[in-house]
Amino acid sequence: MQRLVPQVATFRPDAARWPWQLVLINEDTVNAHVMAGGKITFYTGLIRKLKLTDDEIAAVMGHEMAHALREHSREKMSQSAAGDLAVSIGGALLGLGSGATQMASMGKQLALDLPFSRSMESEADLYGLELAARAGYDPRAAVTLWQKMAQLGGGGGPAFMSTHPASADRIAALQASVPRVMPLYEAARVQR
Repeated sequence: MQRLVPQVATFRPDAARWPWQLVLINEDTVNAHVMAGGKITFYTGLIRKLKLTDDEIAAVMGHEMAHALREHSREKMSQSAAGDLAVSIGGALLGLGSGATQMASMGKQLALDLPFSRSMESEADLYGLELAARAGYDPRAAVTLWQKMAQLGGGGGPAFMSTHPASADRIAALQASVPRVMPLYEAARVQR
């Protein structure tokens, strides 16, 4: 994380002054997440169960930092609240009962909330890929990370029901983006 933080100014100059913080939790959970402003929670199960390399850990860190840089938490809350309000007002105006309003809420989640989350995850993958490359971490590790996640069983079930893109889609998007960031990685390696 110490190598990644100096790179955030490329994406957002004000983020260089954020109080970036890493909270490491010694649990078997395979997860990491970030809160607005740069507080990242990283579970050791992610490292241990997937046997992550430093480059793969940087891919996870870059991904989480990208969520903060792009203000995905705030954006998701705003979008969800606006949709919930629209469903409530629409239900009241149309005289819908609670059952019909619940169905409309589920429709909103499938049609708006989940695709919005998948879009944010894809964006964080690509921003994180570049962030890690700029810090001198091999961007190809993002591909191996998601291959390991897929082997573990992450990303199962229909993609339209998930908050995350399907593993195969993620891997393909990252593989397509690696050549674009390889020069950044090579330049960072020369400087180190």
